Amino acid sequence: MGTEAVPGRAAGDPGSGGSSVLRKMIYRLLVLLLFLLLWWMMTEWMGSSYIPTPEGVAKAIANLAVKGDHEGYPLWKHAWASCLRVFSGFALAVSMGIVLGVIMGLYPFTYDITKIIIEPVRFIPPLAWIPMAIVLMVGFSRYVFIIWLGAFFPVFISVLTSIPKVDPILQNVVKVYGGTRAHIIKKNVLPSITPDILAGAKIGLGDSWMCIVAAEMIGGENVGLGRLILKYADLLLTNEVVVGMLLIGLIGYFSNEAVLRLERHLFRWRTELTL
Repeated sequence: MGTEAVPGRAAGDPGSGGSSVLRKMIYRLLVLLLFLLLWWMMTEWMGSSYIPTPEGVAKAIANLAVKGDHEGYPLWKHAWASCLRVFSGFALAVSMGIVLGVIMGLYPFTYDITKIIIEPVRFIPPLAWIPMAIVLMVGFSRYVFIIWLGAFFPVFISVLTSIPKVDPILQNVVKVYGGTRAHIIKKNVLPSITPDILAGAKIGLGDSWMCIVAAEMIGGENVGLGRLILKYADLLLTNEVVVGMLLIGLIGYFSNEAVLRLERHLFRWRTELTL
């Protein structure tokens, strides 16, 4: 008998899990240690008291976690305020992006007649809306609005452009078996565009964090990671500034990992491409 070809493992195959995960963790730890070493070497070489150091950042994390900032607000409160603002605006942006993207994708005429408004607004940076939001809105709503602006268009455009790529043969199959338009949308359109929805969501999530930090810096409220960064930047305490930056990066990283895990779960039938 001839030798049979071994099929490629699907992404997330349990058979390829244990040693591969351990190897990745070791590599990531080595990269992190190398980064910290290079950071320490750079601070030693520059010799400036304004350059944040690994030791200084570690001490700042402990101090902010135990004692809070110089106004008494604990670190978790800053992180919680930013997360609540970001994820509220992001959830609103994703839901509206999907709904409007599907409607305008299925009925192109609606997009054609509203394009004269949608496209110019899409190219206005969300940060340009911050002064208007501060003047016309109060409190929580202004942050949700800025986040919505930052996250909505990546999701909306991803959905809008993915609708024409849905295979019409699959739609016809549903029709042959007596399916209604609602069945076509539920069983054919939405599953087909889900990868594009998640791709747009990942982009929108990154934009959300960039928007909220800028909004919090000039928003006038005392809590939020953006406000924490600004407080210590005014005092030239760069170690505490890096703590705020680090928290944003970590929260963003784990949020993105959650979306990636959802993507792998939904599309576990796909195989990984390796060269």
